[in-house]
Amino acid sequence: MSVNVKTARRQRIRFNIRTKISGTAAKPRLAIFRSNADIYAQIIDDVNGVTLAAASSREKAIAGQKISKVEKSKLVGDAVAKKALELGLSEVVFDRGGNLYHGRVKSVADGAREAGLKF
Repeated sequence: MSVNVKTARRQRIRFNIRTKISGTAAKPRLAIFRSNADIYAQIIDDVNGVTLAAASSREKAIAGQKISKVEKSKLVGDAVAKKALELGLSEVVFDRGGNLYHGRVKSVADGAREAGLKF
């Protein structure tokens, strides 16, 4: 599979997910973006078009640790969940961003669940 085919397939899946999933102020969307090196998580209110909280593996507290990318992803999930709970948000809708629910994406979800988010 060439890179363009993989990217186009992931975009198609992502757009189909977004037609079914939308975040509100009461139940925002936890969106995941995964690059080769890092992972990013945002809690988004789609109605108002606002990012309420965000965390990534590039934050100093997470990037400075000598651990695997999967373990860093779990820390990202924990960090974004703590920020959401500080804002009074306990429930979110999970948006895997067209990636398989496996590996680093699953690790972010597990970290967020362990920190207290429900989805």
